[in-house]
Amino acid sequence: MSIHVRFFASLREQLGVREQCLEAEGIETVEDVWKRVNPKLSLPEHVLTAVNMDYADVNSLVKDGDEVAFFPRVTGG
Repeated sequence: MSIHVRFFASLREQLGVREQCLEAEGIETVEDVWKRVNPKLSLPEHVLTAVNMDYADVNSLVKDGDEVAFFPRVTGG
């Protein structure tokens, strides 16, 4: 099976991809997901992450069938 990865807002524009499916084999954490999708780009500090629509950190575990989302922090005034 696979892990569904989604990118939002300016991050989606920067990477040029809205979503992607990855083979789950060899992926254990949110950080592993990022490295698989963007092997040459470090995860920016300002990026928030979620697993199955719950906030997560880069060390959060992921498993086959999960959805992992990356999105920039939002500020307002």
